[in-house]
Amino acid sequence: MKLKDIMTKNVECVHPGDTLQEAARKMKDLDVGPMPVCGENDKLVGMLTDRDITIRAAAQGWDPKTTKVQDTMTKEVVWCFDDQDAEDAARLMQERQIRRLLIMNHDERLVGIVSLGDLVTEGARKQAGETLRAVSEPSAPRR
Repeated sequence: MKLKDIMTKNVECVHPGDTLQEAARKMKDLDVGPMPVCGENDKLVGMLTDRDITIRAAAQGWDPKTTKVQDTMTKEVVWCFDDQDAEDAARLMQERQIRRLLIMNHDERLVGIVSLGDLVTEGARKQAGETLRAVSEPSAPRR
């Protein structure tokens, strides 16, 4: 099964210059935890999650009304092409221990997102279970 067949389409972005408050409000309105960050010409430049806002910004005491998305986002983004197989996505999610994967077209434009839940289709139940197990392996806390 191809990723374009199971991905969530019409994914919205936040911009690097948006404040964390604006990004959090958009997350709340859309009822999502991750937000792709798109720069000029809607090119993907990062990913911002609710966890980034909480752990990276709030824990540091940064003001969400003035702190910019670009100061908190994760710049290294993991993605696949829309014509790749779901098995490729599951493997990558296992390797990188991530629960969501951005989907790009061959012009490297964001066209969708795939979550573990999207992998739970009739033909991919076993793969989704293996992926969830690998993604959920605990890592040692930094002490």
